Amino acid sequence: MGPCLSHPGGSICQIWVTTCLATILLLGQANAADRAQKAEAAESKAGVLEQNAAAEGVKALPSPSEIITKTEAQAVDPIGEEPLNDAITCLSRTIYWEARSESATGMEAIANVVMNRLGHEGFPKTICKVVMQGREQGACQFSWWCDGRTDDAKDDKSYAIAKEIARKALNRQLTDRTGGALYFHQRKVNPSWSNEYIKTVEVGGVVFYKPHGGVAK
Repeated sequence: MGPCLSHPGGSICQIWVTTCLATILLLGQANAADRAQKAEAAESKAGVLEQNAAAEGVKALPSPSEIITKTEAQAVDPIGEEPLNDAITCLSRTIYWEARSESATGMEAIANVVMNRLGHEGFPKTICKVVMQGREQGACQFSWWCDGRTDDAKDDKSYAIAKEIARKALNRQLTDRTGGALYFHQRKVNPSWSNEYIKTVEVGGVVFYKPHGGVAK
């Protein structure tokens, strides 16, 4: 670019730079507003889908208007916000922290367990309460929730996969890979409680179980 031309309102270069900065700012604000709108839509839909999944006897699949889209799910990201209270975040972080080193199939299996617990006799009727169950007794059902470390995801790629799996789980688009399991543990450990349940399947490095007679303990 050659020398900037003078102009009553400033040099042409100054005007161009100012215009570009204003445009970038407006685009950033528009993108943020769009993301917030998508996140709000996702959380609202997730609440309805969660209630339906927890309600005994509700078998109908969600309608197209009720399904959470991929862009909506990926927009949900309340980093640093506590307490966690939306179904997508609670499910996504459970999938991430319990199975981020597993394949997508292994991550889906963890989502299956959470969804199997949802509304099952002996378990709460919201995903966040399912995930946080036991904290009041100092023995969390999902260890990541009360291990004293930050709950924010570290790997953006793995967390995006976890959110996509959470979306499909809420939309009832996942196959149950666990055979109705309500419990699991890493294959490298052998907890005493595992003898009380029926082993259903092993997926990756995780072993899954369901209770005898379907009754949770």
